Amino acid sequence: MAIKIPFNDNWEFCPSFTEGFLAGDRTDGTVTVELPHSVVETPFNYFDESVYQMVCGYRKRIRVPEEWAGRRVFLNVGAAAHSACVYIDGKRICEHRCGYTSFKTELTDFLKPGSESLLAIRVDSREEQDIPPFGYVIDYMTYGGLYREVCIEVTGPRYIPDVFVKPAVPDTALLRGGETAEQAAAVSFAGTLISEVQVCSENPYTLRQSVYRADDHGGEPLARAVMGPFNDKIAALKMEVPDARLWDPLSPTLFTLVTELITEEGVMDENSVTFGFRRAEFRTEGFWLNGRKFKIRGLNRHQSYPYVGYAMPASMQRLDADILRNELGVNAVRTSHYPQSPHFVDRCDELGLLVFTEVPGWQHIGDEEWKKQAVKNTEEMVTQYRNHPSIILWGVRINESADDDDFYLKTNAAAKRLDDTRQTGGVRCHKKSSLLEDVYTYNDFVHDGRGPGCLKKRSVTSCPEKPYMITEYNGHMYPTKTYDSEEHRLEHALRHAAVLDAVAGEEDIAGCFGWCMADYNTHKDFGSGDRICYHGVLDMFRNPKMAAYVYSAQQNDHPVLEISSSMDIGEHPGGNRGRVFAFSNADSVRLYKNGTFIREYKSFDSPYGRLEHPPVEVDDFVGSLLEENEGFTAGREKLVKDILNYCARFGTTRLPLTLKLKALWLTLRWKMSFSDAYDLYSKYIGDWGKAATVYRFDAVEDGKVVSSISRSPVTKTVLSVKTDHTRLVCEDTYDVSLVRISVTDQNGAVLPFWNGSVKTRISGPISLIGSEGCVLRGGLGGVFVRSGDKSGTGELELFAQGMEPVIIKFAVQVRGDGITV
Repeated sequence: MAIKIPFNDNWEFCPSFTEGFLAGDRTDGTVTVELPHSVVETPFNYFDESVYQMVCGYRKRIRVPEEWAGRRVFLNVGAAAHSACVYIDGKRICEHRCGYTSFKTELTDFLKPGSESLLAIRVDSREEQDIPPFGYVIDYMTYGGLYREVCIEVTGPRYIPDVFVKPAVPDTALLRGGETAEQAAAVSFAGTLISEVQVCSENPYTLRQSVYRADDHGGEPLARAVMGPFNDKIAALKMEVPDARLWDPLSPTLFTLVTELITEEGVMDENSVTFGFRRAEFRTEGFWLNGRKFKIRGLNRHQSYPYVGYAMPASMQRLDADILRNELGVNAVRTSHYPQSPHFVDRCDELGLLVFTEVPGWQHIGDEEWKKQAVKNTEEMVTQYRNHPSIILWGVRINESADDDDFYLKTNAAAKRLDDTRQTGGVRCHKKSSLLEDVYTYNDFVHDGRGPGCLKKRSVTSCPEKPYMITEYNGHMYPTKTYDSEEHRLEHALRHAAVLDAVAGEEDIAGCFGWCMADYNTHKDFGSGDRICYHGVLDMFRNPKMAAYVYSAQQNDHPVLEISSSMDIGEHPGGNRGRVFAFSNADSVRLYKNGTFIREYKSFDSPYGRLEHPPVEVDDFVGSLLEENEGFTAGREKLVKDILNYCARFGTTRLPLTLKLKALWLTLRWKMSFSDAYDLYSKYIGDWGKAATVYRFDAVEDGKVVSSISRSPVTKTVLSVKTDHTRLVCEDTYDVSLVRISVTDQNGAVLPFWNGSVKTRISGPISLIGSEGCVLRGGLGGVFVRSGDKSGTGELELFAQGMEPVIIKFAVQVRGDGITV
């Protein structure tokens, strides 16, 4: 039987690859590292790509047990950025030229059972290489290193290298739309499972396949079949699976297919694949998932993090999927602009988060050798990720590149040859470009805050009869920092709302992916001068900006309420209140001023009414107070209130003609003077010279308050933290936890102009990634806590001047990497 042995601990790393390092000599600069590993820790900002460009070396000794005699040994590298050569005892074994896909190479003939060998990997992270995505400018840092896990695979001479599953859903199992999660989970059907099994065996063999629920460990199989004998290297199998369930965002049910290789000597090998039954199809009119029309609402993701670039373990990869699905409430993600961690995609499978993944590249198409490598990258992407039910579309064009039909005929053909179950797309920024793929995918940046949210399909695509989807919007059109002004942050949020609303109204657009999930470091040609693209709805520590709540309010799994304003009039020109929006998924939002009810807002009050839960403008700060306190008649009250509320938002200097006419009527009919109006403004809007005003916003669902937010002058600053997990388990490699840090007021509102340092103190078997301490920007920041090499309890203390310190305890459990070194 095949075994997989994690091989991530105790690597020697040298930033300069030399013959001496290859021979095992002690070399200056060599340090011991664990994988995943970045060639260098970078600053948070103000650095360039030169810091990680190098030809470096990794090496590790491997002792081969006697019992491996007669078996085959493979090295599986999760990712090496961006090209790699593998050596055993100085002999070159293989080369791989893609930094975003895994590769496997056989070591058998170079190892001797009972002896020790030196494994070395030369990694080239220079951006001058003639491979994708290099050759021109790139809007993201590309980093370097063995940034995903490595393992050793040991098999018998007869084994199963790969199984490709093709689950089929009958028409009788399809959804109609409007089902609850419980109803979708209850749909049971007889599913058909077709699989292609690759086998290494010189003799005839039989295959036994068993299907289990993925969450049913050790139970009886739902279906089992024995098929054979076979003689070919690839066997095509078909079996029926009773009581199959749908994989769907409502209920992402997963199954496990176990395939056993059987000969006259018994069971030789076993291969397990996780899969899901689902039907996904892009059509002219949109996207259909499991029988009902489904509007894609997603974000783009880069796989980078502060300090270590790409090099984060499974916990952080999975966390990003959790944040996208559970915190941001999106139903899809685009892995811009390259295949991303299998841990991330695994978690998307588990969560029911749809994935559009694509080949590495950014605008540039190179020479013929470059193109051959891109085709190979396509082949590797498809074969490595095709069993994931979350993946609904292959991107087979270089992002935003020009037309090249000969080239893209090859990438399309490669994807279709290796996976005949999915459609292809290719992200472009050119209208009416050549369409060889199944779906016209386009980056639509037309929205500028004033014009239409998106272009019409017919004005963009060269083939209106084919499906159409928007793959980027906003982003560089309106970069936004957590510490920008309130008005700027609100404009950022409303631009996202405008595009989502526009796409929701276009029946023939399959959906859209906003740019992007989180801020990221980039090259000098892009982003701000500090080498950060502030394009995310989250910052680099995954803290939400205001725009994040536009997305999170679209889900119904948990209550959401956020108010765009601090309600401080000094934050706006002229002391105006400014525009205030409520982001919520509740039935309504009620506004109270100093405990007095003012108004209840519902979704039909919003200009973004095509969204299920649109942002609603809070535009009334007076309510019925004029009638109650001043004795105004209904007609007089409405006129005065309209003027006061307008002045509260936009000031008094440029009243529109309609309001001027109302003011004139008040003067003529009720003899009101400017002094009267000024007094009313001071009393009901400005609140000048009075006790501090407290605003309360209640989100109401089914008549009950499900969330509440208060806004009042700051009287206390509070250090707040959110930790994704405190039990650090070192299984295949080290573990990392993200601690998101904020400074809030006494009501829990983030203080966007609190820019300062939070000091840290750690003890026990933990450490911090990057700099010790944390600088908060816009009242937000974070630290990454990494497990040490011993089990025990670690403690992180955070403290800032004038605030109560926060202490977080971490339980560390170390299991080792399971191989003698």
